Amino acid sequence: MNTPHSGDAAGAGHPLDAGAGVRIDALLTGVAVPYTRPGSRSGIAKAPRSGPVRIGRLGLEGDEQGDTRVHGGVDKAVHHYPFEHYVAWRAELGELPVLAAPGAFGENMSSHGLDEGTVCIGDRYALGSAVLEVSQGRQPCWKLNDRFGVRDMARRVQDTGRTGWYYRVVQPGAAQAGDMLALIERPWPSWPLRRLMRLLADRVLDHGPLREALELPLVPSWRTLVERRLESRQVEDWARRIDGPPKD
Repeated sequence: MNTPHSGDAAGAGHPLDAGAGVRIDALLTGVAVPYTRPGSRSGIAKAPRSGPVRIGRLGLEGDEQGDTRVHGGVDKAVHHYPFEHYVAWRAELGELPVLAAPGAFGENMSSHGLDEGTVCIGDRYALGSAVLEVSQGRQPCWKLNDRFGVRDMARRVQDTGRTGWYYRVVQPGAAQAGDMLALIERPWPSWPLRRLMRLLADRVLDHGPLREALELPLVPSWRTLVERRLESRQVEDWARRIDGPPKD
């Protein structure tokens, strides 16, 4: 049994000051190939890039997604996953080969020093000549189960809060491993991703926090989710996303 990611009452971590930043240890891309279940494709296996990489509105040049209905797009252009989380995963799962280097979670960016408690929705960061904006946390899907060979891996990622997050690209540009990711704007300092993700993942039906969340720059799918909870007083069935289609 996993313990949900802890935090204070507001879910806040240690805020960053404008101009603060972390070094990006790796930029990674992958190509979409046939995946584990009939008819499926995925670009989850990503490898580090050397030298400058162009970052456009749809993400890193050369990066692909296997199912663009639910992956990629302007609001999921770049996926960032903290490398610190790998330590916790190795403690829980053992020394799996997939955890030996960045890229296990299909991330495009790997770093130390940022996590879901220190990154806020709407944060803007400069990276190389690009500007990125935190758009949403990751809602893990069944492809992580198959990548790790762990039946409930997607559920573990969701329950622990070690999800990583996505950026939209506000200003296209180029960057490379070793560049600094520097905070330039934080319009919603009381909404670290951990707080927002717990509101959604814990299936909260409390009208107060849900209405407060509607004041945030939510992506359309998350806004619809919150509005439906308020209207229906019911939570969503996420079994298909987390468990996936039949393997046979």
